[in-house]
Amino acid sequence: MGIVLDNLSKIESLPGGGLALATSDSLINWARTSSVWPLTFGLACCAIEMMAAYASRFDFERMGVFPRPTPRQADVMFVAGTVSKKMADPIIRIYKQMPEPKFVIAMGGCANCGGPFYDSYAVVKGVDRIIPVDVYLPGCPPRPEALMYAVIKLQEKMRKMTVKGGLGATPLQAAGSRKLI
Repeated sequence: MGIVLDNLSKIESLPGGGLALATSDSLINWARTSSVWPLTFGLACCAIEMMAAYASRFDFERMGVFPRPTPRQADVMFVAGTVSKKMADPIIRIYKQMPEPKFVIAMGGCANCGGPFYDSYAVVKGVDRIIPVDVYLPGCPPRPEALMYAVIKLQEKMRKMTVKGGLGATPLQAAGSRKLI
């Protein structure tokens, strides 16, 4: 209980204890950041590093990051690897199936800007051209520690969200997916 109370903002303690007051935003954001459920969308070699983050050496699950097999249970999408134009439609469809608020981490140079395949006719020049991205993770392939750091940065972004304007979506997320360029 002490950890919960330490993380909440604007808590007023009352004489006699046993009661804590907090804003709904702080409670919702605490719950959202404490259990990140990613949909792992591994497309190329970056997926191996993503899998290594869940292995015993790095143990991603101790951070509350549990992979989900279905988009209807996930709140974060890890796009790891080269996004071909053939895979763009399935990525958009799966992104639209995720519940709000939803987040995207683009993992690796290929997902960020096309990587070494940037001049290919069959490769999307960055996943941000089809869905909004919250955190860009550079590298070829990025290490599991870098993926953990990207999740920490996403959690910092989640802590700043408010329910006041609706579901807590950021303006970029409210824009939805973009056209494939």
